[in-house]
Amino acid sequence: MVTVFTNAAVFDGTRFLPGRRDVVVDGDAVTAITEPGQGSYNADDTFVDCAGQTIIPGVIDCHVHLTSTGAGNTSSFHDPFSLQFYNSVAHMDATLKGGVTTVRDAGGTDLGAKVAVETGVVRGPRLSIAVNIMSQTGGHGDFHLVSGAESPFLAPHPGRPSGVADGLEGVQRKARELLRAGADHIKICSTGGVLSPRDDPRHSQFSEAEIAVIVAEAAAQGAHVMSHAQGAPGIKNAVRAGVRSIEHGIYLDDEAIDLMLEHGTFLVPTLQAPQAVIKAAEAGVALPEAVVEKARTVVEAHQESTVRAHEAGVQIAMGTDAGVGPHGENLEEISLLAGAGLSTTEALAAGTSVAAALLGEDRVGRIGEGSLADLVLIDGDLRTDAVRGIEDRVHAVYLGGASV
Repeated sequence: MVTVFTNAAVFDGTRFLPGRRDVVVDGDAVTAITEPGQGSYNADDTFVDCAGQTIIPGVIDCHVHLTSTGAGNTSSFHDPFSLQFYNSVAHMDATLKGGVTTVRDAGGTDLGAKVAVETGVVRGPRLSIAVNIMSQTGGHGDFHLVSGAESPFLAPHPGRPSGVADGLEGVQRKARELLRAGADHIKICSTGGVLSPRDDPRHSQFSEAEIAVIVAEAAAQGAHVMSHAQGAPGIKNAVRAGVRSIEHGIYLDDEAIDLMLEHGTFLVPTLQAPQAVIKAAEAGVALPEAVVEKARTVVEAHQESTVRAHEAGVQIAMGTDAGVGPHGENLEEISLLAGAGLSTTEALAAGTSVAAALLGEDRVGRIGEGSLADLVLIDGDLRTDAVRGIEDRVHAVYLGGASV
């Protein structure tokens, strides 16, 4: 089962290889990269002509919600409970077809979905899951409504424990419950957010001591912590406590950036997210006015923070918050990162090698001998063509050497 992708421009995850190359795939892995026509091939090998195209590693989206269906979507209030999981099958398929072959789910997807993908019951990208979102009472991940009702969004079930906890002992126990449920990483909220109408993105949530306990519990099980963090004080609390990545990072200040550099903390900007909220409102989705106004307010600061973090040298990994916006349009984030000042190479690396480093994976996010054959064929030569608009030029996607 050898497939040879011939005569392609190749971005290997960190750089463009000189000239054009043949990428040789045997089974689910890359076995060689050669100059065109220089490999040893057999008559029954399959050849894919990639003239006029660029091969990049399968893209890694470090922030998705595969069970969610869009900003302001109220379907969870009236749909049957299990429908979210059936819908996630279509979301995973759209994600794959859009060029994303690995995702870090930031809350919602449980272990059953991961096992279903790994055993071939359904088709989806490689999954790292948080199961649910850890939040303090009244925090960004607490879906108790002022009416007294509980929102069904990310509602707990046997495979998805509630993520709400308080105090050192409370957060320790909750982290252990999520890890027991199959979490590969822990997602916390160290600030308020946009989609939660009763809190403010600039305000801190969880104390630094609480976050440190969560980080320690995750580390004991070989996991890391990702922190929804938008306001500078909550960002700094999370970084000092040892989280691996800051999600969104809307209101970064100089001290927060310096701390991220000191601790080697990744930034996952999710530039798509607030824009998706605004687009949904403009399309007529019934969102609370406070939510829409917050989204409009943060867009400019979000862009500025990403620019400043990049210029300072903070490691930037790609994440979209898909589920707030549509699934399958993930590669638009690469375009948005380019708009924030990242070069073509840096923007592509954010979704490949840097994202793989964030996840601690060494066989994805790159194209080289022994890497998994997760490949995306992009129309055009990205060495000379602008990377912006890459989301509209996905020609073919391969997961473990198999066309999707």
